[in-house]
Amino acid sequence: MNPRRARIAFSDSAAKHLENITTEREIHALDRALVVISVDPGIGEPIPGDTTGPRLRQYADELEAVRVLYFVTALRTVVVVAYIEV
Repeated sequence: MNPRRARIAFSDSAAKHLENITTEREIHALDRALVVISVDPGIGEPIPGDTTGPRLRQYADELEAVRVLYFVTALRTVVVVAYIEV
């Protein structure tokens, strides 16, 4: 495992969704998930489908009841595509 955390970036649609997150619980849940993913970007499960571009992954934090959809670039940047409360 790489000791350096991955950089986190957001797609335009994910960034727009984040503007609507206002409760402390939602912020805490997202922050917790992003820390886990930044430490180990491969932790999420690959989402089946098209494999021509970056492989879309999902990380589910059952404790916080959230799911993050993301992909990892060649430079180890995690790009968050969606944040979903489950």
